[in-house]
Amino acid sequence: MLKIQSEVNHKTIKEALRIRKVEEKFLELFSLGKLNGTVHTCVGQEFSAIAFAGQLKKKDFIFSNHRCHGHYIAFTGDVRGLLAELLGKATGTCGGIGSSQHLCHNNFYSNGIQGGIVPVAAGYALGNKLKDNGAIGVVFIGDGTLGEGALYETMNIISKWEIPLMIVCENNFYAQSTPQNVNLAGDINARAEAFGIKAFKGDTWDPSLLMSKAQEAINYVREESKPAFFLVETYRLNAHSKGDDDRDEEEVNNYKDKDFLNVFRKESPSYYQIYNDAIDVEINDFVEQIMREHETDFNDYHENNQTVSSNEWQPVESISKRQVELLNEFFKDKIANDERTVFIGEDILSPYGGAFKVAKDLSFIKPDRVFSTPISEAAISGISNGLALNGFKPFAEIMFGDFITLAFDQIVNHASKFHHMFNKKVNCPVVIRTPMGARRGYGPTHSQTLDKFLIGIDNVKTLSLNTLLDPKIVYEQVFKEEHPVLVLENKVDYGKKIAQNIPANFKCEKNADEYPVVRIKPAVSEPTLTIVAWGGMSEFVISCLESIFLETDLKPELIVPILISDLPVDLVLSSVEETGRLVIIEEGSQYGGIGGELLASLAEKSEVAFKVKRIAAHPVPIPAVKSLENIVIPDKIRIIKEIKESFI
Repeated sequence: MLKIQSEVNHKTIKEALRIRKVEEKFLELFSLGKLNGTVHTCVGQEFSAIAFAGQLKKKDFIFSNHRCHGHYIAFTGDVRGLLAELLGKATGTCGGIGSSQHLCHNNFYSNGIQGGIVPVAAGYALGNKLKDNGAIGVVFIGDGTLGEGALYETMNIISKWEIPLMIVCENNFYAQSTPQNVNLAGDINARAEAFGIKAFKGDTWDPSLLMSKAQEAINYVREESKPAFFLVETYRLNAHSKGDDDRDEEEVNNYKDKDFLNVFRKESPSYYQIYNDAIDVEINDFVEQIMREHETDFNDYHENNQTVSSNEWQPVESISKRQVELLNEFFKDKIANDERTVFIGEDILSPYGGAFKVAKDLSFIKPDRVFSTPISEAAISGISNGLALNGFKPFAEIMFGDFITLAFDQIVNHASKFHHMFNKKVNCPVVIRTPMGARRGYGPTHSQTLDKFLIGIDNVKTLSLNTLLDPKIVYEQVFKEEHPVLVLENKVDYGKKIAQNIPANFKCEKNADEYPVVRIKPAVSEPTLTIVAWGGMSEFVISCLESIFLETDLKPELIVPILISDLPVDLVLSSVEETGRLVIIEEGSQYGGIGGELLASLAEKSEVAFKVKRIAAHPVPIPAVKSLENIVIPDKIRIIKEIKESFI
């Protein structure tokens, strides 16, 4: 008893016991059917939470994972908010929306996606470094996370950029139900050391030493403004979640006997009972109050923003500059004049300035806010998410649109979710931009148009640039957005000038939407054919308009949206109800495509029958050889042929 009391102060013991009692209450409430979903308890790991989360400053931050309750309590002290959250009440820290795995309060964030939180935390820490506010961050992972590539992408970057972030690996020797020796090769700390990251080690069975070593590591990160890695050996005494536990019973009992709080209960039963009883009263009183409270109303959670397109039109002005020059001018202006702007991507430092030169000279203007990365799409997008959460406006460049699949987790499970799952406490105004499209002979993995996979992500706007509008107009609106935006830039369009090739006898005009819709229609007569295309395909269709009229006697009106995740259905419907014919032409493949979504929306609203034709890429990988590429991607001959077959 004397040894325990002299080495670990009773305040720390009480904090650990409070965490344990809250976790045990959750399991009790779950068994009574009072909790939804799942609950992952940290019983046995409490001193890890206190050693790190409990010794940070208020200005610091934490990112945690699915087993986050102990970290949350140790950092925020908000026991009541946590209880209310898991009980699904509006008074919960996130209104009951995030529940066990998704918490946000006073610089504390958690998400249950393994690995993905690490680059987000790195971006948040990078934001603090740019602000020079002396704050650091801790991100908690488990030993199971050591299989995730995003972790190693991030380790490399935080080491090279000297980002003040500590990665704490709580090693409880199991990845859910799988013993560590089945899945993990090599030494854990050696992984961090291989990236030049200083590594520390401790365990939860000696809390006094763990507290001391944790403080040493925290001081190192803060004073040196460098990353660190801390391996905490520990053991969870309960199952992975509320389910079955397949571990050997004797093994679990051995760790129960070794557990510090259990030892303290045996050696100091009177102190233990006093603390236990007081905490029970506190928790039970909270639960009794919370159970009488109401749940979040759907109308408070859901933002029903219905888009109505403007029907005010004005002429489009031509610009004798290439699209890429205008893009570069926009980013030069923002990087020079707005301290929130950060540009991040591969090979973007000058004089190279990126694969398509959008980033030309940016690093000469503001070298401290232009970050050239390794090939690390998950880390690029995750770090950008963290910067966005920390108040910056990051523009992440994915070198080729084909590679955006490697950033998909960060878009779908992080950027798109933060605002709502944290009950609107935060915004994530990240911008991820990338060149897409074929017709340059780059072949199957550098020519795809993947827009159909990107338009259905909730709370994310997906834009497709064209050569009919000054891209600076589009990006000025993007800069104002408070939620994630994906911008697709057709790589063939980079070299083209704005609105230079409008055919004779047609007029080109734009409406007054935030992201203007452009239409090209006959100058003096009414159209008899509606065409919808976007992105790089729109420029190609423009070159077909005169031929369509000459070969079919149909007078085409081309509608070109920029915002493709919220199509201008009302404008298309108005045109189609006049023409009775609709052609949708897209560079991506047809099945499950954007054209199908547009048609479904039109069918729901239209009371007039009309004829329809979809023209899209053939569903095969795009070949490099030009003759075959021209067959796979819709070309002029095929477009006119299919219009004839459908309407003449």
